[in-house]
Amino acid sequence: MTKTDTQPISRVQRILAYMVASAIGLSILAFLAVIIGTAAGMKGDSFSQGVWPTILVLPLFGLPLAIALFIALLAVNLVRRSREARSSR
Repeated sequence: MTKTDTQPISRVQRILAYMVASAIGLSILAFLAVIIGTAAGMKGDSFSQGVWPTILVLPLFGLPLAIALFIALLAVNLVRRSREARSSR
């Protein structure tokens, strides 16, 4: 029989997963806010006042950050699985 004792998910993996989910979620909410604002009749000049510049820029940084964090999560997971496979031999 094979040994199915796997280690629990580490704190680093859990934090990276939540960071990926929050970066993607905030970017999607920013997209939706711009779509709703445009549908409500806002023009180009209105988006340059208040909190709108931040909302417009958020997906430009949020999505690449989410991709980088996802790659880091994948690397951490691969290292953990490699160690588990090596120790089970």
